[in-house]
Amino acid sequence: MLKNNTFIPVVPLTVAASFLTFSFASCKDAETKDGAEKSAEAAKKSEWVQMFNGKDLTGWTPKFKGSEAGVNFKNVFKVKDGKLIVDYSEYGDWDGNFGHLFYEKSFSHYVLRAEYRFVGEQVKNGPGWAWRNNGFMIHGQTAESMKKNQDFPNSIEVQLLGGKEKGERGNLNICTPGTQLEVNGKLTKAHVINAKGPTNRGDEWVTVEIEVRGSEVIRHKQDGKVVIEYKKPQLDNGTLLEGGTISIQSETAPIEFRKIEIKELKPEKK
Repeated sequence: MLKNNTFIPVVPLTVAASFLTFSFASCKDAETKDGAEKSAEAAKKSEWVQMFNGKDLTGWTPKFKGSEAGVNFKNVFKVKDGKLIVDYSEYGDWDGNFGHLFYEKSFSHYVLRAEYRFVGEQVKNGPGWAWRNNGFMIHGQTAESMKKNQDFPNSIEVQLLGGKEKGERGNLNICTPGTQLEVNGKLTKAHVINAKGPTNRGDEWVTVEIEVRGSEVIRHKQDGKVVIEYKKPQLDNGTLLEGGTISIQSETAPIEFRKIEIKELKPEKK
C-alpha cells in the first residue's frame, strides 16, 4: 500500500495476534519460572536439614581447652551406630579440658531440634555440677576465634540436664558464658537462669527444640512445650547477638544424639 509515496507493510491480523500471544506467553513463562524458583528456595529454607550424616564428623570441628581448633582431644567426639556421641572411654581422671563440637555454619533465625539421652558413668573426678550435664551453645563465637585455654565459647548455653532417681532437676536451663540477656523485660547478668523444665531420669530419649529469632526472642521447648523465653541475647559489653555458631559440649557426661536437625526461619516482619 502506498501513501505519500511511502510503502506501509500490512501485517495480517492472524500474524499480529500470534506475535502478541507468543510475547504474552513468554513473559508468563518467565514469571512462572521466577516464581517457581522463589517458591523452591522458600521451601528449601523451610525444610529440616540433618546436621550430621550418621557416619562421621563431617561438617563439625572440635575445640578443647588447651588444644587448637580441629584437635579431637582423646577422641571424645565420635559417631557410632548412627549416633553422634560424647565418649570418655579413652579417659582416666578428669583433667579440666572442657570441649565443644562446632557445626560448620552459623545461623540467625531457625529451629534446632534434637533427640538425645545420657548413658554410662561420669568421668572420674568430674565436677558435681557436670553430672549428666551437656548443652547446645547457640549464638556462639567460632572455634577458630577461641583462645587456646578458653573454657567455653562466648555464647548462650541451652543446658541439657539429667535427673537422679529422686528430686527435681529441671531441664533446659540457661548459662551465659561471656553473655547476658533479658528475661521478663529485665536485663540479667546471672550466669545460670533456671527454666523449670521437666526432670528427665534414667537413659530415656528426650526431644527438645530451640526456637531462635535473632536477637528478638529465643524459646526452649521440650516435647513441644515452651519452658522458658527470653530476649536480647548480647555480649557482656552490650552488643546484641543476631546469630552465631552452634556447638555441643564435652563436660564429663557421656551422651548420645540420634538426631540433630535444623530448619531455617524467615525473619518476622516488624
